[in-house]
Formats: sequence, C-alpha cells, structure tokens
Amino acid sequence: MSDIAVFANTAITIVGVVVLILRVKISPAIALVLGAIYLGLVSGLGPEQTIKSITTGFGDLMTEVGLLIAFGVLLGSLMASLGAIEQLVERLVRIFGPKTLPYAFGTTVGTVLQSIFADVLLVITAPLASRLSRQIGPHGAARMCAAMALGIEVGLVFVVPGVGAVALAGVLNLPFGKMFIFGAITAVFTIITTLALFTALAKRGLWNPKLDETEELPVADVEPEAEADRKFPPLALSMAPLLLALVLIAVGAIAEMLEFSSPVVDFLGDPVIALLIGVIGALAIARWKLPKEQTETAFKRGFHESGQILILTGVGGSLAQTVKDVGLGELLKDYFTTNTLVPLLLVWAVAAVLHIAVGSVTLASITAAGVLGPVMPMLGIDPIFVALAAGAGSLFVIHATSNTFWLLQTLLPQTTRGALKSVTLTVSAASIIAMIPIQVMAFLF
Repeated sequence: MSDIAVFANTAITIVGVVVLILRVKISPAIALVLGAIYLGLVSGLGPEQTIKSITTGFGDLMTEVGLLIAFGVLLGSLMASLGAIEQLVERLVRIFGPKTLPYAFGTTVGTVLQSIFADVLLVITAPLASRLSRQIGPHGAARMCAAMALGIEVGLVFVVPGVGAVALAGVLNLPFGKMFIFGAITAVFTIITTLALFTALAKRGLWNPKLDETEELPVADVEPEAEADRKFPPLALSMAPLLLALVLIAVGAIAEMLEFSSPVVDFLGDPVIALLIGVIGALAIARWKLPKEQTETAFKRGFHESGQILILTGVGGSLAQTVKDVGLGELLKDYFTTNTLVPLLLVWAVAAVLHIAVGSVTLASITAAGVLGPVMPMLGIDPIFVALAAGAGSLFVIHATSNTFWLLQTLLPQTTRGALKSVTLTVSAASIIAMIPIQVMAFLF
C-alpha cells in the first residue's frame, strides 16, 4: 500500500472517530474500537491481524496502567473521605498568606493531589477555593478560579498518578517514575508561569468583576452543618499514605536514572507497589478513624470512577497498536529530520485539534501519542517528550464540550464569561507555555 493511502486512512480514522462521538453520539470507547477496525481492514492487516492488534493493544496497556489507575483512584477516594484536602488547604492559607496562596493552591492541586479523580477533586476543592477567593484581596476570585483550572487540568496530563499522565505513560511504554519527575517539572513551571501571566492581565483589565464574577457564593460552597462538624484525623496522618507513595515513586525513578539497582528499591519504588502501600495505609487509617459505612462508600466510589477510565484508556491503546501495526511510524520517519522542534510541535497540534473536536483531554492526548509516538525514537527523540507534548496539546481550548468547564463555572464564583477567561483562555495559554520546558528538556536530554 502506498504512503499516501496509509496517511489518508489514518486521517480518515481520526476524523471518523471524532464524527462518531460528536454527531452520531456514540460512546468514545466504541468509536475508538470502530476506528481501529476500519484502519486495520483498509490498510491491509486483514480481519485476524486487526482483531489481534486491537486486543493486544488493550491488553498490553491494561498490563501497564490498569492497577496503577485503580489504586490511584482508590487512594484518592479514601483521602477525600479522610478530609485531607480541606485540612491541607487550610494549612496552605496559614503558611503562604493571601498574596501567594493561588500559586501554592494551584501547584498543590496539580501535583500532590493528582491521585484523586479530577471531578471528585474539583467538587471537594472548589468550595474551598471559592471561600478563599473573598479573602485574598483584589482579583482574588479571578486568581483562585484560574489556579483551580490550572491545577486540575495541567496536573491531569503531566503528573503521575493523574489518569491522563498514567495513560500517556502506558501508551508509550514509559517508566512511570520518569513520567512523574519530568511531568512534575513541566507542571510546576506551567502552573506558576501561566498564573503569573493571568494575574498580570487580570489587573490590567482582562477580568471585570461585575461581568465575570457571581455576586453570591455557589450553592456548593454552603456546607451542611453535619459536614462542617465532622471530625477528621490530623492532617499529617491523613496525608501520610499519599506522601509515602509519592516518595517511593520518586526514589525509584531517581534510582533508575542513576542506574542504581537494589531489590528493595526496585520493588518498593515500582509505582504499582507504591500506590498499593498507599491504599493499604489509607484504608487502615479510614477504618481506624471513620465509620465502617463511610469507608465502604469511599471504596465503592473509587471502583465506580476507575471503571470508565480503564475502558477508555484501554481502547485508546487498541487504536495506538493498530496505528503502529499498519506501519505509520516507519513512513513518518522519512518526512522529518532529527530536529526535535517540528515533530514535537506536530504531536502538540494533533492533540490540540483532537481536543477541540472531541472535548476529552485524555482521549486527545493518548490518541495523538499513539499515532505519532512510534516514529519519535527513530528520530532520536525520547518518548517522554512525546507524552508531555501530547498532554500539552490536549489542554488547548477547553470549552463547552468539556464537563470540567461547566463544573469549574458552576462550582466557583464566576459567570460563563468569566470561565471563558479563567478556564478556556488560561488553560490554552498553559498548553502553549508548557512547550517551553518540554522543548528545552528535549534538547538537553
């Protein structure tokens, strides 16, 4: 089959998946599988090999990320039930004060708290951010709304165990520890830089409190008395399982980069084992400090949330494997030089276009990485930067097709007009700004 036919069939597949999701209203999981079937059959793989590519891609990716996603979501659900987030934010207020609180809040949400499923994290932290916005002076609402959006979205795609970052690492067969380190560097730089830019623009007239803010706090910000009176374990105790898991992952990644090998470090530093230890620790604390029914509810919520993530991630792997098997990577390598700038920008652009069309950050990032990832090692580009570029592109233009957009608008003291600035504009700027550290690291490593 000619090169043009392979390129055309791949493009038709991507467009077809978008049309099935947007126009036909088919589930993204089914649309991705149908796209993989079409691409395999029209590209000459044949029925048997096409099915093998789909099942192999799904199975291999689940082998990589299945337990990691499940344990991460369970740990996050237990952390939420222990009240760790509310106490952590209160501690941030006391330590950093009003002026730098948005930066501390955004980076904390985008790094430390990424084990918690995005929608749950948003529902828990948004009321806190809403109340704090009234306490930090001029443009407080604007800054906290932007910090919330940046922390949720940037952390999702860059920082393990955020589900987007985990899925990207799985699609490209990356060490999760490596993704954790490079992703955390990218996330912190992006959140702080973008928030500083947004703050400067807000002070110069970008944000109009009369039009962009709501006069009253959102309904979700009014806590029931029973909730307000709940007694949570001490913050250090509640955070210990999560912090231990993150430290173990970081130690394992650093040891791998330094080529240091030890049976104990290799075992405990494996992200799956590290998160399992965190889940066991959080469960033990929850059973000690919380009613049995509350602990069981947290577990049920975690299993429910992880199920849909696992399916979508797995079928994304099916399409990626099919793209690899039709030989797109071999063809693309002839169209690029060893320069890293253009290929990574192409990854960013594909993810950005997919996100604008579909509205799913995770779907856009793993599809772009799966399509273009196979060619990058042939150009001397480390797949870690492909993952980061795909994650960055998938943040571009978060708009009305995104459930997160409406949650951020309704749960925070901002109008739809304000959300278009604090979410769509700001996270789009982060999408572009993130390419700065990604390109710099790609040239250095």
